[in-house]
Amino acid sequence: MKIDRPFFDTNVLLYLLSEDNLKADRAEAIIASGGIISVQVLNEFASVASRKLRMSYVEIRDVLATIRAVCQTQALTVDTHDRGLDIAERFGFSLYDSMIVSSALQCGCSVLYSEDMQHNQKIDAQLLVINPFLDK
Repeated sequence: MKIDRPFFDTNVLLYLLSEDNLKADRAEAIIASGGIISVQVLNEFASVASRKLRMSYVEIRDVLATIRAVCQTQALTVDTHDRGLDIAERFGFSLYDSMIVSSALQCGCSVLYSEDMQHNQKIDAQLLVINPFLDK
């Protein structure tokens, strides 16, 4: 199943809350067009927003509700986990980045927006990692 919508890594969503207006505006622009996230992304966002940004759970739920209104959410499965382990081993990504990649591949995405991985890296001849915050 080929899906034209991109997959968003947690760091892209977190830039919605950034004091860097250029990055916040860029994140808002690409997310507004819709895409896919995983439950892992929701969890990571909530963790960082609570722990580092000191947001209340009410505030976190409000932001995530807006994100979920424009993004499809992919469930985590044992298959996601197994493929993520394989990706971590083959590419040397962190375990959590590997699970993001695994979810994006399972959704049939061709683009993964992330600041954490190598820009323009192609994974399994399907998924292109794009850092949306690089100067063009």
